[in-house]
Amino acid sequence: MATYAITLNERTASGKALKAYLQALGVFISKVTPKAKSSYLRSQEDKLAGRVETFSSSEEMFKSLGI
Repeated sequence: MATYAITLNERTASGKALKAYLQALGVFISKVTPKAKSSYLRSQEDKLAGRVETFSSSEEMFKSLGI
């Protein structure tokens, strides 16, 4: 038996019809919602993408900000 993943837009008429048809055939349908990323994972992504600046002191940070 094979497992297939199908993405349906349940807001459209054709998406609703396809879902109803698959249910009528006895196909097991499960809805998967993506999990929210934790703040730690988001911060690690920011770091890897280069969106984080590091400073050796607070004076250096304030100079960089123009304060």
